[in-house]
Amino acid sequence: MRPDASTWAWDVDVLILVPAFALAYALATLGRPVERWRVVSFGASLALIAVISVTPLQTVALNYLLSAHLLQNVVLAEWAPALFVLGIPPFLAASIVRLPLARYATWPPAALVIWLAVYFFWHLPFAYDAALRHQATLLHLEHAMYFGAGCLLWWPVLQDEPWRLRSGRRAGYLFAAFVLASPLGLLLALIPEPLYQWYEDGPGLWGLSPITDQQIAGITMAFEQAVVFFAAFTYFFLRALGSDERGEVFRAASRTSRTDG
Repeated sequence: MRPDASTWAWDVDVLILVPAFALAYALATLGRPVERWRVVSFGASLALIAVISVTPLQTVALNYLLSAHLLQNVVLAEWAPALFVLGIPPFLAASIVRLPLARYATWPPAALVIWLAVYFFWHLPFAYDAALRHQATLLHLEHAMYFGAGCLLWWPVLQDEPWRLRSGRRAGYLFAAFVLASPLGLLLALIPEPLYQWYEDGPGLWGLSPITDQQIAGITMAFEQAVVFFAAFTYFFLRALGSDERGEVFRAASRTSRTDG
């Protein structure tokens, strides 16, 4: 029996982990100046995780609609990690990257490969269905891997330690992430038959057939990634252009000074 779609999920693990993250953040930043926007960003990350895990969205995602589950995955693999990493102040980030293997895991090529591998693996039909059939174990592992890989993905973009990429390199990195990840959503939207037996055999919701649900999921995923990655790419691309312009002005001023001298 699947629970009613309006049932609140009350995920016990999340109800423990979210306050634990908040407490750890408070203790790690105690007595140190932290910009308000970083605190808000970190809090928004935890709020997103809580919302998708304890509200009826969790019930719908795990029992009725693939599109709702993919929304959860997107939040856990992209939105929440971005806000989480953005909320970490530089002094705390410098401490984190001194942990074993952290420097290597946040190296941009490694971080991108790990994120893509996690994303694609857990969307393979056998892995996806297995996680939904073993929600007490594999599903929690899947969600933890999404979040961890998402933090690695965003680290070189939103933190300067340990790699300190130029804005142009950050823009290129984001563009690569979008190009390499976007086929997944497009495939889900274009494949003419349901991929996941869990939803194909399920009761459905709101009159959506399994294939329509899958198409909505794929289109939504592709659109979301286009918006998020393009927005971040545009920001760093414009910063790179601004840096180039300032550099050109500086070089022109230097040449003028030498000429006048």
